[in-house]
Amino acid sequence: MGKVKNIITIQHPESVHHINGMIGSWTDWPLTESGREQASNIAFNLGKEVEGKSYLLYSSPLLRTKETAEIIGATLLITPQFSDALKERSLGKAVGQSVAWLKENIEREELTVFDRCFDDAESRSDVWERLYPFYDDVLSDAAENIILISHGDTLSIFNVMWLGLELEALNAIELYGVSGSISFLQQNIEGKRIIRKLGDTSYMKIMS
Repeated sequence: MGKVKNIITIQHPESVHHINGMIGSWTDWPLTESGREQASNIAFNLGKEVEGKSYLLYSSPLLRTKETAEIIGATLLITPQFSDALKERSLGKAVGQSVAWLKENIEREELTVFDRCFDDAESRSDVWERLYPFYDDVLSDAAENIILISHGDTLSIFNVMWLGLELEALNAIELYGVSGSISFLQQNIEGKRIIRKLGDTSYMKIMS
């Protein structure tokens, strides 16, 4: 029998880099005013669903996810724990640059999970290696209820792990949402892995 797990993953809402043409990656962009409102709405709506349940809250330490975690943690009365494993993929020398700069200066196209757009960037395989020990810890942890706040590409990789697929599956599929979206993952008593919702954006607006 497997351990029962309920994992809620949250992709951070609107960040400054979503509107200024710059690259996100490891640059420490804050949330926009709209993004902070979206995070507050997520916290409010989620609070109604998880009320009475005990959750652990893990987050990427990058500013946009840190702010999201602090807003949600304050509403749910959970102290966030920060892990570098949940950071977005590093794009190396493109960090701090614009999207236009990346397109003009990219060293190689990323055709497989092993490719790096710059020599000092992470491949998706690198992120998999960084994320997997954390993922393994989450599965073995006694806690049944966990919230993860991270970034689009990292959460796509996490979802592939969750379904028990191999790294190379990412050459053919994607399992991601959009900024501010929430996914609900469940492992039942038989050990079966389920994605109950993927990329639900309704939590960014106050629900009646």
